[in-house]
Amino acid sequence: MTQLVVVDVGLGNLRSVEKALELAGRERGVTPLRTADPDRVRRADAIVVPGQSNFDGFVNALGPELFEVLLERLRAGTPYLGICLGLQILFESSEEAPGVKGLGWFKGPVKKLLGAPGIKIPHMGWNSLELRAGGHSLLDAAGGNGQHVYFVHSYHAVPTELGVTRATVAYGPNAVTASVARDNVFATQFHPEKSQAAGIRLLASFLGSLGAG
Repeated sequence: MTQLVVVDVGLGNLRSVEKALELAGRERGVTPLRTADPDRVRRADAIVVPGQSNFDGFVNALGPELFEVLLERLRAGTPYLGICLGLQILFESSEEAPGVKGLGWFKGPVKKLLGAPGIKIPHMGWNSLELRAGGHSLLDAAGGNGQHVYFVHSYHAVPTELGVTRATVAYGPNAVTASVARDNVFATQFHPEKSQAAGIRLLASFLGSLGAG
């Protein structure tokens, strides 16, 4: 049976992610395990990393051992699904936490969104996806180009590598990085667990890609 681990370092409403994965995995016999135990993460067949807080708080909550285990599993090709801070932590650094290093799996920083008249930060609410670099099968499963998904954030990744960004959304002066992917790694700035049926379809497609069930 596929062992799906949700990395839980106590930041954000992880129960909503767990419930969405349970719903998406019901027909496939997949039950997510919430844990911060590095050994359990090391043995996982697939890893989901959600998070709602700030960049330095998330890095500190991971701690050195779990931080290194995540890098180890990324290098080993373990399927990784990042949500919100689980996307941002994949990058090298963040304006939110000068001097704090991310995993550096993707090159580039995380930057604060730009405000404007009538444009509030944090960015909260529904926006429609604009696919980039051919999109991604998980985004197609969610509904593809034009699909509305739900955001809650003040920062977003700014990749410096071509082909990493798979979807953006327009928010005032910002072309918000909504999703990034390469090889075994897929991540969203938006929240699948809050994106209703579109989010469940995305999560079900992720589980299906594991050969679960």
